[in-house]
Amino acid sequence: MPDFTDLTTPLVADACVRAGIAPRIAPAGIRPVIPGTRLAGRVLPARHHGSVDVFLEAFGAAEPGDVLVVDNGGRTDEACVGDLTVLEAAAAGVAGLVVWGLHRDTTELLEIGRPVFSYGALPLGPLGVRESESLPSARFGPHVVTAADLVLADDDGVVFLAADRADDILGKARDIRDTEREQAARIRAGETLRRQTAFDDYLARRAADPGYTFRRHLRRVGGAIEE
Repeated sequence: MPDFTDLTTPLVADACVRAGIAPRIAPAGIRPVIPGTRLAGRVLPARHHGSVDVFLEAFGAAEPGDVLVVDNGGRTDEACVGDLTVLEAAAAGVAGLVVWGLHRDTTELLEIGRPVFSYGALPLGPLGVRESESLPSARFGPHVVTAADLVLADDDGVVFLAADRADDILGKARDIRDTEREQAARIRAGETLRRQTAFDDYLARRAADPGYTFRRHLRRVGGAIEE
């Protein structure tokens, strides 16, 4: 598993764009139960449809550091994971859970401390019926993920990426991070972002060539904004 601990999901998403890969972003609204939580690992997929046994089955194939990615269809009328599932995940060496749906037992989850990301909490437990194909893959919004994918999650949301592209994305994300840190330091020192990005020059070039985009300009001057 590549080391993404010093990176954020916005940096990874921007790195995907720079690499020419369409970013696979979870739907907006997925947040950590414990603010400030960060999570990264190989996807351990499970499609939940009414019973905890699918999670127990998935945990039997888990490798240390995996992240249980739960497909509950984005439902907001039931909670599909709670304290027992999260405790069992910890016992199986699973790093955390990312849920396309809701959780419950928030007080207990805060005490357990294992990272859990979801749309939020609801007291009511599962209502659905399990499908036959529940483990090879999971849907998360418009995306289908498998054990060939990695998942990264933080306060900004969730990003999925193919494991075989991770090293390339990692390098690009760090390049973007370093550029943005330098730009931020220069702003704090009194050099505005407009000056750093030669914004007046950009406006002049755009006036002469309407097809001249800010992204193209940034690549010419070495900036990272909107990258």
